[in-house]
Amino acid sequence: MPGLLVLMGSGETAPTMVEVHRSAARGLRAGARAVLLDTPYAFQENAADISARARRYFARSVGLEVEVADGVAGADWVFSGPGSPTYALDRWTGGPTAGDLRARVRARQGVTVLASAAACTAGLATVPVYEIYKVGAEPCWREGLDLLEPLGLRAVLIPHFDNAEGGTHDTRYCYLGERRLSRMEAELPDGAFVLGIDEHTAVVIDLESESVEVAGRGGLTVRRDGSAVVLPTGTRTDLAGLRRLAEGGAGAAATPSPRPAAASGLAPAQVTLEETIRSCERLFQKAAAEPDMVAAARVVLDLEAEIVTWAADTEEDSGGVDQARELLRLLIARLGERAADADVRSLVESLLTLRDELRRGGGYDVADALRAAMSRGGVNVEDTPDGPRWSTSRQRLST
Repeated sequence: MPGLLVLMGSGETAPTMVEVHRSAARGLRAGARAVLLDTPYAFQENAADISARARRYFARSVGLEVEVADGVAGADWVFSGPGSPTYALDRWTGGPTAGDLRARVRARQGVTVLASAAACTAGLATVPVYEIYKVGAEPCWREGLDLLEPLGLRAVLIPHFDNAEGGTHDTRYCYLGERRLSRMEAELPDGAFVLGIDEHTAVVIDLESESVEVAGRGGLTVRRDGSAVVLPTGTRTDLAGLRRLAEGGAGAAATPSPRPAAASGLAPAQVTLEETIRSCERLFQKAAAEPDMVAAARVVLDLEAEIVTWAADTEEDSGGVDQARELLRLLIARLGERAADADVRSLVESLLTLRDELRRGGGYDVADALRAAMSRGGVNVEDTPDGPRWSTSRQRLST
């Protein structure tokens, strides 16, 4: 059975990490037991929905049938992701799970995938991000699971390392920002260092060969006393290399060079949903300005398809699917407003095609919003046994 430790900065149930998950699961035996630890988010009212979405993601995108459990004994593959690091720690250390996770790494067996909040617990200390960023607690560390100690890494692990949600304030380093991280670094034990994993990025550690690979969209930062070395996606090194980088000196000069994506066996990371939202908004504005409303309708169709693709994402710190749906409704309203233009046939036909695709995909609420927007623009749609019919004040046509 393969021995892998996969640490993700974010995007654990997003399309950006599909190839990483597939690669990690490829060596599992037939009928392998796959377990989802829901502990980090178990306190949330929507915990069951998060678990259901994650299970659908792994079944459809990775080919793994996953069970939700509160322990990892006997599991071939273990995953845990978003939520509160300290909530997870309190429960894992109060039972057998913390010891079982350490035993998996120490024995160098099984696939263990920790992302976001769960990844935050993997080092010798943990960032209590909820308490610091959302409650205002003084910056401090909590004792971590120290899963990295058997690998010779005296480190803390910080996901969301390149987070930029703050806009006008610094939310890098899992929402700590430079000021707080610098203060907290001074409190680390002698010889300890920071491993920072960017969002939509994974660090894959082969526990048998001790090889390390950075995959995804960002990089892995090895930081100590404010000095940092960044290993970009595609980089391959080993645990000894990470230790040398943390120690500085001659080892730091031997930073591995990134390999082409094709050589790594992992597909290039795709754009994030947030980037897709921005791109669709720009393309829509360009098409509407020309005006090319057929192209504008196609942008709306593309955005709706991306929403379906990202529907399983369990972590939506940047707005995620909800933000994309809000933009979809806005663009649909703009299309409806343009439906009163003089040459409406091609536009209306494109809108009806869009509405049909939405309905066939189960998006009835958005399809209804489109129909209402068309009505406000002066185009009335009537559903008949022979298909939709539409009319304006000037004409009545069947489609």
